[in-house]
Amino acid sequence: MIKLFRLMAAALLFAAQFAHAQLTVEITGAGANRIPIAIANFAGEGLLPQALVGVVRADLERSGLFKLVDPGSSPVHQDAAVDLNQWKERGADALALASILPVPGGRYEVRMRLYDIARQGKPDGMIFVFSPATVRETGHRIADFIYEKMTGERGVFNTQIAYVVKKGTRFELTIDDADGQNPRIALRSADPIISPTWSPDGTRLAYVSFEAKKPIIYVHSLTTTSRSVVANFKGSNSAPAWAPDGKRLAVVLTKDGSSQIYTINADGSGLTRVAGSSSIDTEPQFSPDGQYIYFTSDRGGSPQIYRVPASGGNAERITFEGSYNVTPRLSPDGKTLAYVSRNGGRFQITAMDLATRQTQILTDSSRDESPSFAPNGRMILYASEIGGRGVLSAVSADGRVKQKLSGQAGGDVREPAWGPFNKP
Repeated sequence: MIKLFRLMAAALLFAAQFAHAQLTVEITGAGANRIPIAIANFAGEGLLPQALVGVVRADLERSGLFKLVDPGSSPVHQDAAVDLNQWKERGADALALASILPVPGGRYEVRMRLYDIARQGKPDGMIFVFSPATVRETGHRIADFIYEKMTGERGVFNTQIAYVVKKGTRFELTIDDADGQNPRIALRSADPIISPTWSPDGTRLAYVSFEAKKPIIYVHSLTTTSRSVVANFKGSNSAPAWAPDGKRLAVVLTKDGSSQIYTINADGSGLTRVAGSSSIDTEPQFSPDGQYIYFTSDRGGSPQIYRVPASGGNAERITFEGSYNVTPRLSPDGKTLAYVSRNGGRFQITAMDLATRQTQILTDSSRDESPSFAPNGRMILYASEIGGRGVLSAVSADGRVKQKLSGQAGGDVREPAWGPFNKP
């Protein structure tokens, strides 16, 4: 029997008392070669209902790829003449300047300029128009702009994460900004909620709810707050995973006996069995190109990760090292497989290069579960346990950058899922 199969362990997983709180991010490890950057105080920021530059600085520092250089206390207008050699002497390889002014309709405009001091090239500029209610979102967008210009890859500060908490006797499916701030409750229930997963366009969440006293799979619209039943067959309905086209899901059903993998349309039609065995097959995950479904199975005698063509066919074993490997999750580019492996009695997040089959243990904790890649593939969000309490943590795909997201009032959080890029 596979101990980590989440559906079977759901009652135990949520037996502890949870407390819901806004999350704070603690950086416990950083990249070896961080970019020194000075982000001057924004001119005109006093017009805003809350600070904007603080969001930008916190995002970049949290990434583990940037080191903040003290810019001084005076605001610097984005059009100001600057002596880049002076900033270089202060230790900065990059400099960000911005100014804010009101525009018609009760909105604001922030104009920014980014200097790559190390390369001495022409500065990059950007204009953002925003409302008073979207200051934090604008800060994330600015941080994403800086991140992309300085690293060459898209930033994920303006994305969202979902997770499950328990408040009193009620369960809450919560959505936060990627920095653990700005929590919104998508669903409250007196019964467990597990396995939330984002649709590729970020407008829907699929999850399993026990509110009917059995596990049923729902699809929940975040724009309309309406939801529909996708799978309510005899027995257990669990482990939903979206196909890249957003039209289908892979699910695990026991309607014919043991846990088996099927695909089903998002409206509940078109049920198709993908692979058949007398063993337990569970935790499906589509490859980014939609060609394969990766899953966990004990068909070889111990829990290992396999893949099967999404249209059906013979399963191929992927993991061979160790006797316990579960919860496969593919990076957005399809090159890396993250999963939970048991190593000397410790359950840890592990990454496999699918081209070489080389593996690397990424975490040093002992009770990790539910890995979820950021949409740029740089970080992996996961649940862990520290001091007897559940926490969310994140680790970079190379293991160098580590973060811990903890509730300000303590308590446990579980079942994390990192959402896709927001639409421009």
